[in-house]
Amino acid sequence: MAPKQKKKSSRGKKRPKPVLAASEDMEPVNMESMGHPEIYPLVLTTKTQEIFNCRIDEDVTDEQPYKLIKKEDIFEDLRNRAAVSDFHPVKKIVQEYPGNELLLVYDKDFKYGLNFYLIATEEGKENYLNPPEVPEEQEEYKEHIPEDVYIYKPPVSKPWVSLGSEKEIEEESVTESTKQITYMISRKRSEFGAPIKFSDQNASSVKDAYIECTAYPDKNFTLKQLEKDVGMQVIPQIKDISTQTKWTYPKNATTQYYPREFSEEEKETLKQSKPLVDFLNNASVSVEIALQQNEIMNTFIDDWKYLAEEEGTFGDKTDTYLKEYQSFTDLHSPMEKMITCVSWHPTIYGLIAVSVAVRLSFEDRVHFSDKLLLQPSLILFWSFSDPIHPQLMLESPDDIFCFKFCPSDPNIIAGGCINGQIVMWDITAHADRIENIKAGGSRSKRATLKPMFLLEPESNKEAMYIRHCAVSSIENGHKKVITDIHWLSDTFEINRMGSVFENRSGICCQLVTCSADCTICFWDIRPQKPLTPQTTEKKKEESIEIPFDVPSTFLHLDLSWKPLTKVRLSKGETSLDHCPTKISLNEDHLLCKTQAQSKTEKAEEMNPYHNLESGMANLLKPIDDFCTKFFVGTEEGEVIYTDWKMEKDPETGRLMSKKPVSHHTIHDGTVHTIQRSPFYNDIILTVGGWNVAIWKEGVMTGPLLQSCCAPKRYTSGHWSLTRPGVFYIGREDGYIDIWDLLEKTHEPAQSQNICITMITYIKPWIFSSKQQFIATADYYGTLHILEIPWTLSRPSTNEMASVNHYFEREVKHLEYVEQRKKIREQEKKEMELEMAKKKVKTYQKSKEQMQAELKMDYENYLELEKTVLINLGLIKVTEKGSYMEVM
Repeated sequence: MAPKQKKKSSRGKKRPKPVLAASEDMEPVNMESMGHPEIYPLVLTTKTQEIFNCRIDEDVTDEQPYKLIKKEDIFEDLRNRAAVSDFHPVKKIVQEYPGNELLLVYDKDFKYGLNFYLIATEEGKENYLNPPEVPEEQEEYKEHIPEDVYIYKPPVSKPWVSLGSEKEIEEESVTESTKQITYMISRKRSEFGAPIKFSDQNASSVKDAYIECTAYPDKNFTLKQLEKDVGMQVIPQIKDISTQTKWTYPKNATTQYYPREFSEEEKETLKQSKPLVDFLNNASVSVEIALQQNEIMNTFIDDWKYLAEEEGTFGDKTDTYLKEYQSFTDLHSPMEKMITCVSWHPTIYGLIAVSVAVRLSFEDRVHFSDKLLLQPSLILFWSFSDPIHPQLMLESPDDIFCFKFCPSDPNIIAGGCINGQIVMWDITAHADRIENIKAGGSRSKRATLKPMFLLEPESNKEAMYIRHCAVSSIENGHKKVITDIHWLSDTFEINRMGSVFENRSGICCQLVTCSADCTICFWDIRPQKPLTPQTTEKKKEESIEIPFDVPSTFLHLDLSWKPLTKVRLSKGETSLDHCPTKISLNEDHLLCKTQAQSKTEKAEEMNPYHNLESGMANLLKPIDDFCTKFFVGTEEGEVIYTDWKMEKDPETGRLMSKKPVSHHTIHDGTVHTIQRSPFYNDIILTVGGWNVAIWKEGVMTGPLLQSCCAPKRYTSGHWSLTRPGVFYIGREDGYIDIWDLLEKTHEPAQSQNICITMITYIKPWIFSSKQQFIATADYYGTLHILEIPWTLSRPSTNEMASVNHYFEREVKHLEYVEQRKKIREQEKKEMELEMAKKKVKTYQKSKEQMQAELKMDYENYLELEKTVLINLGLIKVTEKGSYMEVM
């Protein structure tokens, strides 16, 4: 094995190709250019190495890399192989050599280009075999030193030359940029060693017990990237090419034949045979059972088909994200504005209204009040056909923070201003304009449904401003911004006491609003009957001409509209009131009335709100079993369930609001959304602070679901319109959290980034059975229209029952927790009573018992003392049993 390995190593080395002399006249090549004219490189093949016994790694090695070859042997090889001999190029050198033996050296490192070289002089041979040790000849010896030998050179000190690195070191060095803060915590001397009793308490109910530490960017700790290393590499182009074998088209091959049948004699013989009778008797029972099973259950049902339906509903993750469909931005406003409220038009598909407000704080509003008066406050109507120009612009005296379409007539719009006023618009005169935007005059819903997204906007269209037709009284209305507004249902109406009566007019005539001035007001748009006859001056004022572009529908309300009744949410023991931000009534989900009307009808007959002069009816039928309770969300994060009915104070006789039925502090910030589920009228979603909660009306112990603290503050939310277990939550960092109660109940099923700033409002909308959209408004004034994927819009087969079962299970869980609390409290009271009884027993002992116990303790002490003294050797016990003291 060893020789084979050596031969393998010699073959593995790289050798140059041998250069054979073409003729004898060719001059041999020496190394005169490198300073060694006596050296002639050679290429010795394996055959030549075997002839002259100079095989690599066997005859010539690293320890002895040379071989002495006789001239006679070289001449004999030249005679035998002639020009094939490896020594043929140096034939003349060998003939002229004075000595009898030539020195052949193995060139392992190919220093001279070939694997061997021949020394053609006696002097060179002697210098190689016996290298001189004289100092003068050290230069020749150095030529044989390998080039890889490292020669150490000691470093030489040089003067310091600054190239500017001190500045980089100073910039990268860590230094303290903030001042040290020292805290001292003290306690009264009298309280040292006092017993401490820990107990649970509500942080918001105790003064100075809860301090909110909001995050803010600190410029001292912002890191700036000064330098960035980027590496790039050039790679060749890669081309993927695939091929496929030829597919032969399959063809059906048929064969026609006649069936083989038994003859009559064979049939008779087979019928009378015993094996057939035994088979029929054995198989008849199984056949009857199989037929009965087929009647009970369909055995041919495709189970995979139903399984694939569930798989596609919940398991398909390829289409679960919201896709941006379109966006709208008001490019004509010179002021930076945010969107405060969004509402889809109830009857016209593809038309959406948004209210915008200037992004300024209260101090900035006061400072720039002169500039704000020059800018109109608007509600913009956007259409999918024109993302740049709004279709209508509703003017208001101040910025609108909430508005609602009237359920009875979508052309009537009510909005709440930042200054506390309610504004009314009537866009009946412009209904034809917005209805005929898409289909060239066609007013049918089918004509405006599909072509809406495909038509081009009109080139010569101008923005139309519509003035408001009524504004509430400043003195008698809200004192601060109106945060929420709702239309009461057309099935009932209330009076000043809050009692519920039947609505005979059949249209929505009352509103409810809440404001930051701690009040909830109910309004009636019908004219109230005056208590005193009108004076002539007032009649003159009413005779003033109305501008042609302002409808006279609600002229009787302008600047004189007062609330029907006010509800204040008192905190009870203190004189402070709760500050409501959102409300949710029991009749929140109203169906818009859409009736087919002919074009020949007059505008007065089309609009029922033009005949409101009759006022409120005197005799109305009361509704006794009506639920007058509603949910309220406050600025402090509280969720209150209260009643709008008024009651008389027994002491003063004045009307006052009732105390709240339940009060819970769940959210750690302002409540931005409080909404009832479209599928369960008693399930309410609340969003505020850093968490969300789901409540059930009638369950006063707490929420059914309360989420943990989110990474960012929640700003808005809305239920899904088609899936009972899905709702959308907007965050202040531009993300939307999508919750799916069928998938997860402790965290969102997924989160998706929509924009770079805070989401201010979310409003979904159903375009068709196969397509849904969700409108998302942000703090920078952009309205994003997103398409809801199929998995988030199509409910499963049993989703309604599954979500309902989840809510019922959570209700039972709350009841169980309350029962356990009562049991624990009862056990705690019983333990306290037992401890008190034990203490009483210790103090009720008689005087004789106490003296006997003291005497017993003293005798035990004496016995212990004697035992200790005896063990120490201080007292000895005598034979008589007496004790003797040792001196």
